[in-house]
Amino acid sequence: MKNSRHILIKARRQIIGDRIGNNPSMFRGEGFDFIELREYVSGDDTRHIDWNITAKMGKPYVKVFREERELNLLTVALLGGGLYFGSTKPKIESVAEAVALIGYSAVANGDLFGHCNYSEALRDEIRPAKKRFSVQQGVESVLGAEILNRRVDMAHAIKELYRRTKRRSLIVLIGDFFEIPDVRLLARKHEVVCIVVRDRAEENPGVMGYTALIDPESGVVLEGDFNERSAKRYRERVHAHDIKLFEMFRSSGVRATKLYTDDNPIVTLRRLFEGRV
Repeated sequence: MKNSRHILIKARRQIIGDRIGNNPSMFRGEGFDFIELREYVSGDDTRHIDWNITAKMGKPYVKVFREERELNLLTVALLGGGLYFGSTKPKIESVAEAVALIGYSAVANGDLFGHCNYSEALRDEIRPAKKRFSVQQGVESVLGAEILNRRVDMAHAIKELYRRTKRRSLIVLIGDFFEIPDVRLLARKHEVVCIVVRDRAEENPGVMGYTALIDPESGVVLEGDFNERSAKRYRERVHAHDIKLFEMFRSSGVRATKLYTDDNPIVTLRRLFEGRV
């Protein structure tokens, strides 16, 4: 497993590198009001070009925004034993990478960043701040957490987040989501984004024959013949589960994406926060 220093250095370089040349952080536009249109000048963010007006006027125009409020961002790691699994790397590392990238992007944008871990109950909490040290604390708390034989109580976590988070915030829930949560209440009070961390092998497992598997949340040993028929049945169940999961996200007004362990997380997260997924 990678240590926190490796993850933090890589994430910091990616965020700083992306901001060179007047490039925005992934949270640009959060908490901003549209004011007017004006002609494009060198150095403007090309993502703010209004293509309809540009086509009509024959020259590029950009949207101008005014900062409305300071963004309060909270990442929430849902730490169950299933995050120990990974064919290329443990899913817990992808959770930590997401926390690092989101945290550094928020701090670089001048926003408040906080973090907490939940399993059966609240395990760790880093209060919102504009300091890089808060990001380091968040990542270290994820990687240092004991997750084997632990499960996530989603209902309790969401209830506690609703009760404890007083200020309207952008709350990013990060976990493998093999339980479908009810996020409607939380989404009515806050902007909620969900990152579903998965390994491709757990969604599309191969034939293993007769084997013994250990449930990382309960420690129970399961023995049986994992043949093509049972593998297909498992894949179908996961697929059906995820259809219901993302339908719940959609109906609750929650943006969500999958982050696989072999993905480049900065690419996946940019697509999510820029509204392209």
